[in-house]
Amino acid sequence: MELRMGSPAPALKVENWLRGEPLTSLRPGKVYLVEFWATWCRPCVHAMPHLIELQEKYKDSGFEIIGVAACEKAATADEARTNVDAWLTEKFPNLNYRTAFDCTGEMKKLWLEPSSSFGIPTSFVVDRDGHIAYIGHPAPLDDVLPKVLNSSWRSSYEAKAVDAKRISRVRESSLSQPIYAKLGPAMQDEDWAAALLAIEEGLAVMPDSFDFRRVHADILLHKLRDIKTGLPLMRELVEDAINKKFEAMSWVVMALNQLFHPTIDNSHLPHDDRFAMGKELSEQILELNPPQGDGDFKFGCYFPVAQYYYESGNKDRAIELIEVAIKSLDHSEPVPDQTKQRYLTSLLQALANYTGEPACHAGLCVAPQNKTSETQNAVTS
Repeated sequence: MELRMGSPAPALKVENWLRGEPLTSLRPGKVYLVEFWATWCRPCVHAMPHLIELQEKYKDSGFEIIGVAACEKAATADEARTNVDAWLTEKFPNLNYRTAFDCTGEMKKLWLEPSSSFGIPTSFVVDRDGHIAYIGHPAPLDDVLPKVLNSSWRSSYEAKAVDAKRISRVRESSLSQPIYAKLGPAMQDEDWAAALLAIEEGLAVMPDSFDFRRVHADILLHKLRDIKTGLPLMRELVEDAINKKFEAMSWVVMALNQLFHPTIDNSHLPHDDRFAMGKELSEQILELNPPQGDGDFKFGCYFPVAQYYYESGNKDRAIELIEVAIKSLDHSEPVPDQTKQRYLTSLLQALANYTGEPACHAGLCVAPQNKTSETQNAVTS
């Protein structure tokens, strides 16, 4: 049965309650936020401090958050439950909302699968009548919750537009599945011609898909090295990324990674075109998230920017940006340890390569590696 705005809220069938008193059912007259999350999910973790603020802000308005850890990864259910419990104790000792654990798959079957919610975090807002008022990412909750609490949300044009957009994304997902069924094996077999056919088939039905456009550029520029076709496509991607109104940072970082990610060999790309696009994208990233600002995720978005400046011959600027990125790992919202370690290792490697000396941070040290001839030529040109 499909679950969407206006549907009766499903039952709560969880394995254990890790925080707060057990709750057997949703009580009429209250507004609930049922939040599906996992410790390994960076966007989930990033959202948690905001959820804590929302619980505190609306606690006297008949509002309650229920966190549901239903997607943990471990060898056994007991290990997964223990890991979540320990993680919450370490990262969020003052968590102020109920948190449940379920490894049986029941909550997925009742909530995620009927709503075609294939990723996390996913928020389900249940109104005072016990019906679904909102399904989606937690980011818009500041706007949604006050209207659900005063019972004006579900009848609003805004709510209907949000629900229609979500259903459209679900339909897009169903369209993309047969594309990935062809693309996956072709990529695994390094059959780039077949992969290109699959991705172009996908772009015909989803022309602005982030993933399809990223893979399309990668296949043409780096796998097939078809400069004649790939370079105009890359220019179009750069222009579109810079003009994005929503998710702009993700798009410009994706585009810049195609041109200046340190692990990608770009020596075959025309120098002037590559650096002109790199300059435009790097300046856009620094405008959206300046070094002196408090914007999040510098450790993710500054990596290719630093590489652009390094290859442009501005080593000091490259070093400065990498150091800012490393520091941001310590001051950003909680980041899963495995993710933090991965970013830190890559950033320290870049810093060591730029300075020619070992780079250390938080007990981790990385030695410089020999620079590729591409980088050396770019710096000295």
